[in-house]
Amino acid sequence: MTRVLVVEDDAQLARALTINLKARKYDVDAAHDAATALRLAATEPPDVILLDLGLPDMDGIDLIRALRGWNRAPVLVLSARSGSEDKIRALDAGADDYMTKPFSMDELLARLRAATRRIEESPAQARPSPGAAAAVVTTDEFAVDLVGKKVRRGDRDVRLTPTEWHLLEILICNPGVLVSQQRLLKEVWGPSYSSKTNYLRVYMAQLRRKLEADPSHPRYLITEPGMGYRFEA
Repeated sequence: MTRVLVVEDDAQLARALTINLKARKYDVDAAHDAATALRLAATEPPDVILLDLGLPDMDGIDLIRALRGWNRAPVLVLSARSGSEDKIRALDAGADDYMTKPFSMDELLARLRAATRRIEESPAQARPSPGAAAAVVTTDEFAVDLVGKKVRRGDRDVRLTPTEWHLLEILICNPGVLVSQQRLLKEVWGPSYSSKTNYLRVYMAQLRRKLEADPSHPRYLITEPGMGYRFEA
Protein backbone atom coordinates (compact mmCIF):
# COMPACT_ATOMS: atom_id res chain seq x y z
CA MET A 1 0.00 0.00 0.00
CA THR A 2 1.34 3.42 -0.97
CA ARG A 3 2.04 5.64 2.04
CA VAL A 4 1.25 9.34 1.58
CA LEU A 5 2.34 12.06 3.99
CA VAL A 6 -0.03 15.06 3.89
CA VAL A 7 1.61 18.23 5.24
CA GLU A 8 -1.16 20.83 5.50
CA ASP A 9 -1.94 23.33 8.29
CA ASP A 10 -5.56 23.81 7.16
CA ALA A 11 -7.27 21.18 9.32
CA GLN A 12 -10.36 21.01 7.10
CA LEU A 13 -8.36 20.47 3.91
CA ALA A 14 -6.04 17.99 5.62
CA ARG A 15 -9.07 16.00 6.80
CA ALA A 16 -10.64 16.05 3.32
CA LEU A 17 -7.42 14.87 1.70
CA THR A 18 -6.99 12.12 4.27
CA ILE A 19 -10.56 10.85 3.82
CA ASN A 20 -10.35 10.88 0.02
CA LEU A 21 -6.97 9.17 -0.09
CA LYS A 22 -7.89 6.50 2.43
CA ALA A 23 -11.07 5.79 0.45
CA ARG A 24 -8.78 4.99 -2.48
CA LYS A 25 -6.65 2.59 -0.43
CA TYR A 26 -3.73 4.90 0.30
CA ASP A 27 -2.07 4.71 3.72
CA VAL A 28 -2.11 8.31 4.99
CA ASP A 29 -0.23 10.22 7.68
CA ALA A 30 -1.02 13.89 8.28
CA ALA A 31 1.12 16.68 9.73
CA HIS A 32 -0.01 20.24 10.46
CA ASP A 33 3.48 21.70 10.79
CA ALA A 34 7.03 21.13 9.56
CA ALA A 35 8.33 19.63 12.81
CA THR A 36 5.68 16.91 12.77
CA ALA A 37 6.28 16.30 9.06
CA LEU A 38 10.00 15.76 9.62
CA ARG A 39 9.32 13.38 12.50
CA LEU A 40 6.79 11.34 10.52
CA ALA A 41 9.03 11.25 7.45
CA ALA A 42 11.80 9.80 9.60
CA THR A 43 9.73 7.29 11.58
CA GLU A 44 7.15 6.29 8.91
CA PRO A 45 8.91 6.93 5.59
CA PRO A 46 6.35 8.02 2.97
CA ASP A 47 6.27 7.00 -0.67
CA VAL A 48 4.88 10.42 -1.70
CA ILE A 49 4.60 13.75 0.15
CA LEU A 50 1.79 16.27 -0.43
CA LEU A 51 3.07 19.57 0.91
CA ASP A 52 1.57 22.99 1.56
CA LEU A 53 4.06 25.87 1.50
CA GLY A 54 2.35 28.05 4.13
CA LEU A 55 3.23 26.20 7.34
CA PRO A 56 3.16 27.82 10.80
CA ASP A 57 6.71 26.92 11.89
CA MET A 58 8.72 26.83 8.66
CA ASP A 59 8.29 27.94 5.07
CA GLY A 60 7.48 24.97 2.86
CA ILE A 61 10.45 25.73 0.58
CA ASP A 62 12.81 25.30 3.53
CA LEU A 63 11.03 22.09 4.51
CA ILE A 64 11.57 20.69 1.02
CA ARG A 65 15.28 21.46 1.29
CA ALA A 66 15.42 19.83 4.72
CA LEU A 67 13.69 16.70 3.45
CA ARG A 68 15.86 16.49 0.36
CA GLY A 69 18.94 16.16 2.55
CA TRP A 70 17.96 12.55 3.31
CA ASN A 71 14.54 11.69 1.83
CA ARG A 72 13.94 10.97 -1.87
CA ALA A 73 10.15 10.53 -1.87
CA PRO A 74 8.43 12.58 -4.61
CA VAL A 75 7.10 15.89 -3.27
CA LEU A 76 3.90 17.32 -4.75
CA VAL A 77 3.34 20.91 -3.63
CA LEU A 78 -0.25 22.04 -2.99
CA SER A 79 -0.20 25.81 -2.55
CA ALA A 80 -2.27 28.97 -2.90
CA ARG A 81 0.87 30.69 -4.22
CA SER A 82 0.31 30.90 -7.96
CA GLY A 83 3.28 33.00 -9.06
CA SER A 84 5.88 31.48 -11.35
CA GLU A 85 8.65 32.56 -8.96
CA ASP A 86 7.15 30.47 -6.15
CA LYS A 87 6.84 27.48 -8.47
CA ILE A 88 10.44 27.81 -9.64
CA ARG A 89 11.71 28.16 -6.06
CA ALA A 90 9.80 25.04 -5.00
CA LEU A 91 11.06 23.02 -7.96
CA ASP A 92 14.62 24.27 -7.43
CA ALA A 93 14.40 23.23 -3.78
CA GLY A 94 13.53 19.67 -4.81
CA ALA A 95 9.77 19.47 -5.40
CA ASP A 96 8.64 17.18 -8.21
CA ASP A 97 5.30 18.75 -9.06
CA TYR A 98 3.24 21.84 -8.16
CA MET A 99 -0.53 22.34 -7.99
CA THR A 100 -2.21 25.65 -7.25
CA LYS A 101 -5.16 25.82 -4.86
CA PRO A 102 -8.01 25.41 -5.39
CA PHE A 103 -7.53 22.15 -7.29
CA SER A 104 -9.76 19.26 -8.28
CA MET A 105 -9.43 15.97 -6.43
CA ASP A 106 -9.45 14.13 -9.75
CA GLU A 107 -6.38 16.04 -10.97
CA LEU A 108 -4.60 15.51 -7.65
CA LEU A 109 -5.27 11.77 -7.81
CA ALA A 110 -4.00 11.66 -11.39
CA ARG A 111 -0.76 13.38 -10.43
CA LEU A 112 -0.42 11.13 -7.40
CA ARG A 113 -0.82 8.08 -9.63
CA ALA A 114 1.84 9.46 -11.96
CA ALA A 115 4.23 9.94 -9.02
CA THR A 116 3.70 6.42 -7.71
CA ARG A 117 4.03 5.02 -11.23
CA ARG A 118 7.48 6.61 -11.53
CA ILE A 119 8.48 4.98 -8.23
CA GLU A 120 7.35 1.55 -9.38
CA GLU A 121 8.89 1.70 -12.85
CA SER A 122 12.22 -0.04 -13.20
CA PRO A 123 15.02 1.89 -14.95
CA ALA A 124 14.86 -0.62 -17.82
CA GLN A 125 11.38 0.58 -18.71
CA ALA A 126 12.72 4.03 -19.42
CA ARG A 127 15.41 2.74 -21.79
CA PRO A 128 14.17 1.30 -25.06
CA SER A 129 17.67 0.87 -26.43
CA PRO A 130 19.79 -1.23 -24.01
CA GLY A 131 23.47 -0.56 -24.29
CA ALA A 132 22.95 2.76 -26.05
CA ALA A 133 24.81 4.52 -23.25
CA ALA A 134 27.72 3.50 -21.07
CA ALA A 135 27.30 2.93 -17.34
CA VAL A 136 29.04 6.27 -16.73
CA VAL A 137 28.58 9.06 -19.26
CA THR A 138 31.17 11.82 -19.01
CA THR A 139 31.16 15.27 -20.59
CA ASP A 140 33.47 18.24 -20.11
CA GLU A 141 30.99 19.68 -17.59
CA PHE A 142 29.49 16.72 -15.72
CA ALA A 143 29.46 12.93 -15.30
CA VAL A 144 26.35 10.75 -14.99
CA ASP A 145 26.51 7.36 -13.27
CA LEU A 146 23.47 5.53 -14.66
CA VAL A 147 23.88 2.54 -12.34
CA GLY A 148 24.56 4.46 -9.14
CA LYS A 149 22.10 7.19 -10.20
CA LYS A 150 24.57 9.94 -9.36
CA VAL A 151 25.61 13.11 -11.13
CA ARG A 152 28.85 14.97 -10.47
CA ARG A 153 29.96 18.34 -11.75
CA GLY A 154 33.61 18.97 -11.12
CA ASP A 155 34.38 17.85 -7.57
CA ARG A 156 30.83 18.03 -6.21
CA ASP A 157 27.69 15.94 -6.39
CA VAL A 158 24.69 17.49 -8.15
CA ARG A 159 21.39 16.79 -6.45
CA LEU A 160 18.54 16.06 -8.84
CA THR A 161 14.91 15.51 -8.00
CA PRO A 162 13.42 12.15 -9.11
CA THR A 163 11.67 13.90 -12.00
CA GLU A 164 14.85 15.66 -13.13
CA TRP A 165 16.73 12.37 -12.95
CA HIS A 166 14.10 10.53 -14.99
CA LEU A 167 14.26 13.16 -17.74
CA LEU A 168 18.05 13.18 -17.81
CA GLU A 169 18.22 9.37 -17.79
CA ILE A 170 15.99 9.06 -20.86
CA LEU A 171 18.06 11.62 -22.79
CA ILE A 172 21.41 10.19 -21.69
CA CYS A 173 20.34 6.69 -22.71
CA ASN A 174 19.53 7.93 -26.22
CA PRO A 175 22.65 9.96 -27.12
CA GLY A 176 22.25 12.07 -30.23
CA VAL A 177 18.62 10.98 -30.68
CA LEU A 178 15.77 13.48 -30.82
CA VAL A 179 13.35 12.45 -28.06
CA SER A 180 9.92 13.92 -28.72
CA GLN A 181 8.09 16.09 -26.22
CA GLN A 182 5.18 13.65 -26.18
CA ARG A 183 7.40 10.69 -25.38
CA LEU A 184 9.12 12.48 -22.52
CA LEU A 185 5.83 13.66 -21.06
CA LYS A 186 4.25 10.20 -21.29
CA GLU A 187 7.25 8.39 -19.80
CA VAL A 188 7.91 10.85 -16.99
CA TRP A 189 4.44 12.14 -16.07
CA GLY A 190 2.06 9.66 -17.70
CA PRO A 191 -0.18 9.49 -20.81
CA SER A 192 -2.62 12.15 -19.58
CA TYR A 193 0.19 14.75 -19.60
CA SER A 194 1.20 14.42 -23.26
CA SER A 195 0.19 18.03 -24.02
CA LYS A 196 1.73 19.68 -20.93
CA THR A 197 4.81 21.01 -22.72
CA ASN A 198 5.24 23.74 -20.11
CA TYR A 199 6.32 21.00 -17.67
CA LEU A 200 9.23 20.13 -19.94
CA ARG A 201 10.29 23.75 -20.30
CA VAL A 202 10.45 24.23 -16.55
CA TYR A 203 12.30 21.01 -15.79
CA MET A 204 14.74 21.26 -18.69
CA ALA A 205 15.56 24.81 -17.59
CA GLN A 206 16.32 23.43 -14.13
CA LEU A 207 18.56 20.68 -15.49
CA ARG A 208 20.48 23.21 -17.56
CA ARG A 209 20.99 25.47 -14.56
CA LYS A 210 22.43 22.54 -12.65
CA LEU A 211 24.55 21.00 -15.42
CA GLU A 212 25.38 23.47 -18.19
CA ALA A 213 28.15 26.08 -17.96
CA ASP A 214 25.91 28.52 -19.84
CA PRO A 215 22.26 27.49 -19.33
CA SER A 216 21.02 30.07 -21.85
CA HIS A 217 23.25 28.51 -24.54
CA PRO A 218 23.22 24.80 -23.69
CA ARG A 219 25.91 22.56 -25.11
CA TYR A 220 24.55 19.16 -24.06
CA LEU A 221 20.79 19.40 -23.39
CA ILE A 222 19.57 20.70 -26.72
CA THR A 223 16.06 21.90 -27.61
CA GLU A 224 14.65 21.12 -31.03
CA PRO A 225 11.86 23.76 -31.15
CA GLY A 226 8.40 22.29 -31.47
CA MET A 227 9.75 18.72 -31.55
CA GLY A 228 11.65 17.66 -28.45
CA TYR A 229 15.07 17.43 -26.83
CA ARG A 230 18.39 15.77 -27.53
CA PHE A 231 21.49 14.91 -25.49
CA GLU A 232 24.66 15.74 -27.40
CA ALA A 233 27.35 13.42 -26.08
